[in-house]
Amino acid sequence: MKQAFDFLSKEPIFNDIITRLGFPTIPKRPQGFATLVLFILEQQVSIDSAKATFNKIKVKAPDLLPESLSRLSDEAFRELGVSRQKTAYIKGLAMAIINKEINLESLPYKPAETVRSELIVLKGIGHWTIDIYLMFSLEAPDIMPLGDIAVVNTIKELLDIHTKEEMAKLSENWAPYRSYATYLLWHHYLQKRNRKISYEL
Repeated sequence: MKQAFDFLSKEPIFNDIITRLGFPTIPKRPQGFATLVLFILEQQVSIDSAKATFNKIKVKAPDLLPESLSRLSDEAFRELGVSRQKTAYIKGLAMAIINKEINLESLPYKPAETVRSELIVLKGIGHWTIDIYLMFSLEAPDIMPLGDIAVVNTIKELLDIHTKEEMAKLSENWAPYRSYATYLLWHHYLQKRNRKISYEL
């Protein structure tokens, strides 16, 4: 971690963030099905809203196992505040695990791009979800999640760069520590808005 921040601090944007705000929290969430369920819930809604819904699911199915959630009716999910689309995504993921179409326990031992290729075939698991899972759960050091609105807006704000193509090109300078660059960008974004996030499940 120190090596990553030492490397990134050579860039004025990151040196300024570290000087003003200190070092960021490194988000961590456990590997596995429950975390992916939470990431599905977080798609296109606030983190707080997703967490509230996730907590309701935990009350209904405390073990958070694929078998338990696959048995919940669509109506039960709806009563918990889960949209029909996200219900289908969660149940699809559960059935893929039950049917051994995906082995989440094997993912920590595979390269990031192999993990991406295995998860992307699952409906409702897009690049943003995969990026965040790689970073938070698998501790991949070199991910730049340009599907994340906070990252994109912070780069626009601090560097006056406005296309994802330009952002992707620029971020090549931050390799092999683009995940840590992302944590610094989030750090600025959250501090500016006086927000704190809990990463506990």
